[in-house]
This record gives sequence, C-alpha cells and structure tokens, in this order.
Amino acid sequence: MDDEFYARQSSVSVGLKRRCPRCGQGKLYKSFLTVADNCSVCELDFSEVDSGDGPAVFIIMIAGFIIVGLVLYVEVNYQPAYWVHAVLWLPLSLILPLVLLPTFKAWLIAQQYRHKAREGRQDEFGED
Repeated sequence: MDDEFYARQSSVSVGLKRRCPRCGQGKLYKSFLTVADNCSVCELDFSEVDSGDGPAVFIIMIAGFIIVGLVLYVEVNYQPAYWVHAVLWLPLSLILPLVLLPTFKAWLIAQQYRHKAREGRQDEFGED
C-alpha cells in the first residue's frame, strides 16, 4: 500500500500514542522498547527503523534538567538530610527516563518516517 492512501499523521500524537507513523493505528512496539516487525493495520515494514541514540540523548538532557532543578530547589529551600535526597531523587532518576524513553523513541521514528530519513550512503562516481 502506498503512503498517499493514508492521511498524514502528527509526529507528536503518533509518538505519544506509540503508534504506526503511517496509519496512526497499529502498535509500534511489540515489547517495552522493541519495535515490531511491521504494522498490524497497514503492514508498514519497520525493519529499516533505527532511532539510534537520539531518544536517550533527549531523555538525558530533559530528565537531568528536571531532576537537577528539583534537587537544587529542595536543597536551597529546605536543606533536608542526605537520606531524604536519596529517597526522593534515586527513584525519580529511574522512573522518569523509563516513562519518557518509549514516547521519545516513537516520536523520533515518526519524524524519520515523515521526512523520509534513510541511512547515509555514499554512491560511487559515475553510477546512477
């Protein structure tokens, strides 16, 4: 099936729902972060999908900014004991990235699909 039979999907909504970037209906993942082989609705092949380290970099920056900001705010305003910091920030440092990672990975895959991004290749001179 060709792409022109499907309405263009919003990368943000597809990422938040973790759905197929072409039809917006089929599930993108077969497990937590493992991309399915293809869409169960439109049969789009996901074998070429590769988000690389992009989602992890976004999550490191965003979660780090949020957590460090909260740590500094709590320390400056309340000056709790060190064990309170450990109880507050260690679980948040684990949970926040795990919640955000599948969504950012799905968004990045949708962006790659939308802009028809492919792996970089260098063709030989003179070849078509």
